[in-house]
Amino acid sequence: MSNIHVTGTNSFGRDPLQAKASPDLTITVDLPVNGRRVLVVGSSSAAISKATALVRAEAKVMIVTTTPTPILSELSVRGAVDLRHREFQNDDLALVDLVFACSGDPALDTVVAIAARNAGVFCVSALERTGDTHPSARAIGSVTLVGGGPGDPGLLTLAGRQALSDADVIITDRLAPVSILADIAPRAEIIDVSKIPGGRQTEQSRINELLVGKARANLNVVRLKGGDGFVFGRGGEEVEHCALHGLQVRVIPGVSSSIAAPASAMIPVTHRGLTQGFTVVSGHVPPRHPDCTVDYRALARTNTTIVLMMAVGHLQAITDELLLAGMSPQTPAAIIADGSLNTQAELRGSLDSIASLATVARVKPPATTVIGAVAGFVPVLTQT
Repeated sequence: MSNIHVTGTNSFGRDPLQAKASPDLTITVDLPVNGRRVLVVGSSSAAISKATALVRAEAKVMIVTTTPTPILSELSVRGAVDLRHREFQNDDLALVDLVFACSGDPALDTVVAIAARNAGVFCVSALERTGDTHPSARAIGSVTLVGGGPGDPGLLTLAGRQALSDADVIITDRLAPVSILADIAPRAEIIDVSKIPGGRQTEQSRINELLVGKARANLNVVRLKGGDGFVFGRGGEEVEHCALHGLQVRVIPGVSSSIAAPASAMIPVTHRGLTQGFTVVSGHVPPRHPDCTVDYRALARTNTTIVLMMAVGHLQAITDELLLAGMSPQTPAAIIADGSLNTQAELRGSLDSIASLATVARVKPPATTVIGAVAGFVPVLTQT
């Protein structure tokens, strides 16, 4: 993907105030942005969807905002965007070829559009939500939990795409395929409730309140998660909370990262002659921690593939525990970071080395660890 599909007010060559007063003055175009310098002003729903779509299209993205959301901050930490945590400045326009005015503040967006016109830079203003786009005459809204898959937007299910296109509000995590929302849900309100390891957190109670509050405001609400919402995604808690408040809830499963990330690295979690099963374990707390309920000594004796999720920070403690339980130090092990994305990276080693290899490589979440014979699986390719 090298283009971005946009629908908005073209503020290049016309008075932005007149354009704003005339809602019919809109255009829909595919813009070639690969390698282009693009500025996104703001951190609104539109800013999130445009920024993530631009990153996917391999644009050189600069974001200027005084209130960056967790998703935008995460893009910056990963080096995908240049985030400027400050007010918009006219000098910003000298650095870019295209501008998206997405602050959500009409006054600021108008200032950006005027400055862009004066600088001769093409500017696209985000569409405002209108009352006739989604909400219908319903007595109460609904909640749909959508598993977004491991990251690659192509792995989002058809049912998930349809639910997103019908949504009035999308409450999303940072690992969900946010980059496609600009195309399939351009008018939906996007609420970023990401939980960044060691960083900004949104309490689950707050997420539950948003689900109920938005649905009771007569809106179709989609809770978008990475992977599958029922695999360490706290989807069950959200369904339970909504049901207790009398809300209709639909669940659309997603492709779980616990299987998809290894598959993206050509590692089958089961393979004839190697293993007859696999166990998926959360590693967000280390062994012997009061909150840890995993019996790693029993796990070491199952003779099945072990898939560790959210285990980067405690991988050394986990592998040490498995070694103490009698697993062979030479048991194959692998780590897949950013599984299914174009930034996917893989490490292969053994049970006694994989944690140190991850430290040296500075592996960061999201990453999936596979321990067992299948982690040493390499398909034999024949030349024809």
